[in-house]
Amino acid sequence: MYYPYFRGKQNELITIRENAQLLKESGFVPIIEPVKSSLGGLTKALSAIVEAEGDAVVIVNPYHGDHSHNGEGILALFQNDFAQNLNLSPGILLSEEVSIDDIRGLCAVFENRLITLIHAGFTEAKLLAETLGTDMSEFRHVFIEDSCGRLYRRHFKSPQRVLIRDGFEKRTNRKHPPLEFFSDLHVTYEEEGVHGFGDFLIVGDDFTEGGGPAYAVAIHLTFIDSSKDDEMYIHHFKSIRQDDPKDPAGKFAEALNKLVEEFRRPNTNILQTSAINEFLDLHERGHFPGLGYVKKLSMKHHIETLANYFEAS
Repeated sequence: MYYPYFRGKQNELITIRENAQLLKESGFVPIIEPVKSSLGGLTKALSAIVEAEGDAVVIVNPYHGDHSHNGEGILALFQNDFAQNLNLSPGILLSEEVSIDDIRGLCAVFENRLITLIHAGFTEAKLLAETLGTDMSEFRHVFIEDSCGRLYRRHFKSPQRVLIRDGFEKRTNRKHPPLEFFSDLHVTYEEEGVHGFGDFLIVGDDFTEGGGPAYAVAIHLTFIDSSKDDEMYIHHFKSIRQDDPKDPAGKFAEALNKLVEEFRRPNTNILQTSAINEFLDLHERGHFPGLGYVKKLSMKHHIETLANYFEAS
């Protein structure tokens, strides 16, 4: 079904933790690439997933962030804290820097678990398929669409194949249009020959360690348009002032006013999720919770919107 791809920053991990029950109930499986040296937030997120009896994929050899050259701490989580939790799948990120020997070595460490191979720039598809051999069906294959085309994907036949498409166009907030297409993969993924789909939520695949000063504050909010074959679109509610990095709280209020105005429009497509209720409460109270919290609410709304779509299907 749905495999949201998270980079393990603080607000991403909090989003997973706070939505662990919904993820479980909806059959959604978060993929987590840990990027911060401290694993405390990751441990809390995974504990919430385990408590909810849900599933998750944790990448043990991240390409980005503090663990990109040494994933021993992540391996230790599987071997110690979550040794008995087989619903947590080790993910092996197959970037252009990974060798066949690297893959063999990591697979040997986790021979008693369902291993998820995340294809993200690795080019030796035929050699890898030959190496996996008859064990192919014992792996879950996740394909990052921008990194591997159909010719690459055809080498990997498995009951568990997932396609990840990045629907979020990375720009400075000032350059976002008010509205744009996000994805139709939640409708069409089976036509792509896969059994599940994913995205990078409202964050996008481009990884940055931290953002600079926000000249414009934007709230990114997805919705499904039933009048357009259930395509998903994204609103970019932007502040009016965009010329300097001053007064983020005031700029958030400007963006939030636009969100509330759109939501209260009679024919709006924005689903009234619990995240929307929080936005409405912030508007009522005139409170600015910080930009990280705003991003967390947008991610929560995205998950809730997809959960509602599949529940109603």
